[in-house]
Amino acid sequence: MKIMGILNVTPDSFSDGGHHLSVQAAIDQTEQMVEEGADIIDIGGESTRPFAEPVSVAEELKRVIPVIELIRKHHQIPISIDTTKAAVARAALDAGANIINDVSALRQDPEMLALVKNTNVPVIIMHMQGTPEDMQNDPKYDDVVGEVIDFFKEKLQWLKAEGVNLKRITLDPGIGFGKTRDHNLSLLKHLSALKALGQPVLLGHSRKRFIGDLTDLPPEKRDVPTAVISALALSQGVDMVRVHNVGASRQALRVAKAIQDAV
Repeated sequence: MKIMGILNVTPDSFSDGGHHLSVQAAIDQTEQMVEEGADIIDIGGESTRPFAEPVSVAEELKRVIPVIELIRKHHQIPISIDTTKAAVARAALDAGANIINDVSALRQDPEMLALVKNTNVPVIIMHMQGTPEDMQNDPKYDDVVGEVIDFFKEKLQWLKAEGVNLKRITLDPGIGFGKTRDHNLSLLKHLSALKALGQPVLLGHSRKRFIGDLTDLPPEKRDVPTAVISALALSQGVDMVRVHNVGASRQALRVAKAIQDAV
């Protein structure tokens, strides 16, 4: 399983907002994640926490491009750009990013599909009920697992019809995005059903609110339960976890893999 390290260069992300706003602070955090065993660095310049307000293309570019350029000068590690805006994704790829991570599943910006079709980079699409501004107001499902799977079936059919090679597409069930605690737990229990679609699966559960609901811990102290979930996800065939604390999940995965591979 690969580990994607989260680098939020935003003032208002729910867990580490404001911590890596300077380019140097972002580089220092990247160095730490690389040392701890990150396989990918995911850079985001717009918060997608519940009730977050959008930022302009210019502001997002100002936040992410200098960081991508500087990381690329020092490391060959793959970089993912976490954005819903085609202009930001395009500039990030030009600056050295390698992956597009779109929490809107290419729905928010009509230009994003064209960018995906005109490039050959891996693309991560995520399920979200609503938008960051309203997704946690009152999320409802009759069958959260089935509805998330149906969503991805529809999106994969759409992308295939548009000529996109589905080997490029990774699915993210969107833990915490328009879901209650029970919705999140149900998805975590049935991740193998999502894997049955035949695509790589990314799990972004790190420090999410439902972990706080279960443990009464603030976001910055949720790395141990985050690592537990990372280890459990391994047994269901998840291909990648997206986490703030790379070292904690790397250690948990090392133990889980040893147990899984034991005779």
